[in-house]
Amino acid sequence: MLALTLEEFMVELNDGAIKNVGPNNKAVTAKMFDVESAEAREFGDKRVKLVFEDEDDNEIQISLFPEDVQKIVDDIDALEDESAVFD
Repeated sequence: MLALTLEEFMVELNDGAIKNVGPNNKAVTAKMFDVESAEAREFGDKRVKLVFEDEDDNEIQISLFPEDVQKIVDDIDALEDESAVFD
């Protein structure tokens, strides 16, 4: 399941073209639940791409620098040591 929350979001649809309407203060939050597949791969010379897909073929791709990936790895290591999630 993919959930999107759009704030201050307005676009104009005219003859199949989408055009921004209003100021550039738009924000979005994306959440994916029931992930069926997750993978990490190289993205260019300096980034890692994380790709998540659910059973409905919704996909989220996130590109991170290696130091940000390492922070996530450290967080997961801490969860493995301290949380019942991995029991």
